Amino acid sequence: MPAYDAFLLVSFGGPEGPDDVMPFLENVTRGRGVPRERLLAVAEHYQAFGGVSPINQQCRELIAGLDLPLPVYWGNRNWAPYLTDTVREMTGAGVARALAFATSAYRSYSSCRQYLQDIEQARAAAGPGAPVIDKIQRFYDHPGFIDPFAANTVAALATLPADLRDEAHLVFTAHSIPVAMADAAGPGGSRYTAELTEASRLISERTGLNLPWTLAYQSRSGPPSQPWLEPDIGDQLAALAKSGVKAVVVVPVGFVSDHMEVRHDLDLEAAKVAASLGLALARAATPGVKLAPMIGELVRQHLAGTAPEPCPANCCLGLL
Repeated sequence: MPAYDAFLLVSFGGPEGPDDVMPFLENVTRGRGVPRERLLAVAEHYQAFGGVSPINQQCRELIAGLDLPLPVYWGNRNWAPYLTDTVREMTGAGVARALAFATSAYRSYSSCRQYLQDIEQARAAAGPGAPVIDKIQRFYDHPGFIDPFAANTVAALATLPADLRDEAHLVFTAHSIPVAMADAAGPGGSRYTAELTEASRLISERTGLNLPWTLAYQSRSGPPSQPWLEPDIGDQLAALAKSGVKAVVVVPVGFVSDHMEVRHDLDLEAAKVAASLGLALARAATPGVKLAPMIGELVRQHLAGTAPEPCPANCCLGLL
């Protein structure tokens, strides 16, 4: 394995004030033909939280929790600090080879392949002296990811009324993506649903609760004519209520920290649906800074040459 002389945290990015919201959303959707009316509707979600996404602060907290034998850099896809600027900074500092950790645990275009493309575009912009940057493989089944989720699920269950806990249902959620993306084959073809299902199973098992569970999806953003992964969290809650379930614990297994999709789509929208159905709902926290020990372990394994190979150049190739 090659020697590394820097660590790079790569994330999605988010607005940090009301004036940032629309420029941020335009960055996210550039080239996709999303109607401005849709952007304005999504902007309201951010403005309800003061125009601030929690994701950047969560990255800062994660960085503060890291204990690594390497200098740490941070770059985002869609907002400052931009990945391109960070890679230029690394180039100027003489970094030769860096190990990157993307804040996304699963295999799909947007959660894996696109980050590889972002890294290569940033390297190209930095010029011939840009460092080689290897991306750590997906970590959806790593104990350092599973165990915090399990502990947070148990803690959330404890907030439900005592007489409902033994019969509660776990609902794991992840960001929906187009069915075509989830089913895509090719080199490193997507196993998004399979990996989410396995992570959900491992978390459920690790809780020791022996509660029933299902996997649902949230935050769909595509046109109605395009099939996306289902069931939607709202529909799943309705189906559970109809079957006689009285309480649920929602576990946002598709997210490493409490992103806006978690705060708005689950804490507001899903909670509202549950209340209308008479369902008691608790939401498990995401791992957040509790991922720091896992990241430290993975980095040290790579430095020692005992880790799995980084994501190959063709990882998730062909996924759109």
